Amino acid sequence: AVDTIDASQLLSDGETIASRGRTFELGFFSPGSSRGRYLGIWYKNIPLRTVVWVANRSNPINDSSGVLMINNTGDIVLLSHKSSVIWSTKTTGQTENPVLQLLDNGNLVLREDNNDGLDTYLWQSFDYPTDTFLPEMKLGWDLKTGLNRQLSSWKSPDDPSPGDFTWGMANRNFPDVVAWKGPDKYFRSGPWNGLRFSGAPQQGSNSIFWYNFVFDGDEIYYMYHVTNKSVLVRSVLNQTNYLWERSMWSEATQSWRLFLTIPKDYCDTYGICGAYSKCMTNQLPYCQCLKGFTPKSPDEWNSTDWSQGCVRNKPLNCSTRDSDGFIKYSNMKLPDTTHCLVDSTLSLEDCRTKCLNNCSCIAYANSDIRGRGSGCAMWLGDLIDMRQYPDAGQVLYVRMPASEIGTI
Repeated sequence: AVDTIDASQLLSDGETIASRGRTFELGFFSPGSSRGRYLGIWYKNIPLRTVVWVANRSNPINDSSGVLMINNTGDIVLLSHKSSVIWSTKTTGQTENPVLQLLDNGNLVLREDNNDGLDTYLWQSFDYPTDTFLPEMKLGWDLKTGLNRQLSSWKSPDDPSPGDFTWGMANRNFPDVVAWKGPDKYFRSGPWNGLRFSGAPQQGSNSIFWYNFVFDGDEIYYMYHVTNKSVLVRSVLNQTNYLWERSMWSEATQSWRLFLTIPKDYCDTYGICGAYSKCMTNQLPYCQCLKGFTPKSPDEWNSTDWSQGCVRNKPLNCSTRDSDGFIKYSNMKLPDTTHCLVDSTLSLEDCRTKCLNNCSCIAYANSDIRGRGSGCAMWLGDLIDMRQYPDAGQVLYVRMPASEIGTI
């Protein structure tokens, strides 16, 4: 078949295979002004070559001698001059009749010839994404194997090797999507609240897309689907402007139409307001201390450097059960969840009690806002990277000394 390669076949530079519905094509290409040759996947019927995946992204072939094949151990290998291994997969287990197939969703899969079940792939390119997030691709972790499916930008339009802009799922008790600029956190989606990420209100399901988020003992991942399969949609990490760009192919203009960029505004910048402060784009200054807190460094704060954040006017007491209480904040992006505990079985009232009984607990919220809300998330460290929306987000309860609550 035109969409497969078996162990007796080679794919040489200049040859391609196409997916069954002719949406995607696999072959060799040179990006931009580069003369290096790469094995990649691109959209077949788009005049503007748009690459969605690259195999040998850090190791180009210097001439047109590249060959793709399945070797005698059932692995995919990319060779130059039929001898030098440029790139290969490492599969486990024995294979009888392995075939490599390009699917219509852009996934390149290695499987047994007589078995095309999703859970029986020996290897798949969707597990090793480059800079592009496609519908039906998982962003996140296989907790059994430790596989982390995360995106990394191309260094430049001429160089598909990994840049310093990465985007992936944080593996923690209350997971969210985090973008990194080099070693620094750059953006955080807020945790999944049953409907959407709490810091990405525009990411809820609609007539074009629907989303699913899985967090069980085996996997943590986020995936999106397109309602109409003929609509071509992609999300790409752009190294030049450090943006996640989601676009849709327009037949009318024969170009990609950009319809979502993240970060989308000033308040999306990670930790811009420091600790115990909330960012709001609809008023100035953007950063405001929570009630009962004042700027840690007033001079810097007043010169619009808010990174030092805020500190309490009065310390928490925690000596008796009634010495502390909570202030309610609505429409919030929940704080960084690095130091967070979650119990999905607790009600909000039980969550409040549990937080009060733990002197390290600074705030709590429902972990799932569907219906009347359920589950308990508790924050055990400084509250950072919060924002308040005019009409989105969710409720967060922040611990305060009881003596403060009546006065603010």
